[in-house]
Amino acid sequence: MNTQPTATAAALGSSGKPAPRRSLIRLHDLALLPALVILIIIGAFISPAFLTQGNINTILTSSAALALVVLAESLIIITGKFDLSLESTAGFAPAIGALLVLPVANNGFGVELPTFVGILIVLGVGALIGLINGILVVRFTLNAFIVTLAMLIILRGMLVGATSGRTLFDLPDAFYALMVITFLGLPLAVWLAALAFIIAAVVLRYHRLGRALYAIGGNPEAARAAGIRVERVTIGVYILAGILAAIGGLVITGYVGAISANQGNGMIFTVFAAAVIGGISLDGGRGTMFGALTGVLLLGVVQNLLTLAQVPSFWIQAIYGAIILGALMIARMASGKAQT
Repeated sequence: MNTQPTATAAALGSSGKPAPRRSLIRLHDLALLPALVILIIIGAFISPAFLTQGNINTILTSSAALALVVLAESLIIITGKFDLSLESTAGFAPAIGALLVLPVANNGFGVELPTFVGILIVLGVGALIGLINGILVVRFTLNAFIVTLAMLIILRGMLVGATSGRTLFDLPDAFYALMVITFLGLPLAVWLAALAFIIAAVVLRYHRLGRALYAIGGNPEAARAAGIRVERVTIGVYILAGILAAIGGLVITGYVGAISANQGNGMIFTVFAAAVIGGISLDGGRGTMFGALTGVLLLGVVQNLLTLAQVPSFWIQAIYGAIILGALMIARMASGKAQT
């Protein structure tokens, strides 16, 4: 007798919702808040500028791109997969859009497409990369880690080749819009990241698509037996993640004021750190957007605190890694079991 649908129903609960995730915010997701409070207190002692509105705006602004990519990665991890290529997408997608808009005099391809078309191409490139990753991982059942690592390398090489290693300046204003246009003193990028997290949190909690992501990450075979289109949903998540990473790339472009040949390089390590310390399980099927957002804010505060403390650059990476490890251990102790 086939017991998979019954098992899935039990895992999802009598209401069809994942049993371990009955609220937008779980107790485990609050585990990082004490660490945040301690860091804020330390920051207030280290520098009187730490708690000023200007510095808080700086933390939020500098964390906007990271937040979007962390959101993208978190959705994929919840389904039990990985995508290491998101950092390269954040550099490659905006670069291709810019190159198709810029004239040859500005190191472009000379096609000189309208700016709005270039922005659409940025999003389209992100979606295409996600689609390719999704098909290779889902349809061809290739290892997600290896596939996306290869894609990361390919896109990195293509970015350097397309730009000839040069930095793209004098971009159209639309490429800077998410950082230049402000609302209530904050760039649109910050509001966009906040809105994206809110929408994702609501969908994961209340919509059947969100419950499907948790079910797929928890037990794909049982989810398939319960009628969930596992392959289609997973590929869709990869596509969405690619689009979010491309938008994150536009945010970086606006923040830096240019597109460099190494844009996004090394970002994926911070992305995974924020997601994992925020409670997104690498085994899939567990985690909330509130937890992931808390992880982003924690790393943003840490980075800002180290800068204000004028810590020598050669110590920052070591201290940064130690704080991440400590926060991870605290979060896992609070959850009552270790992360695997």
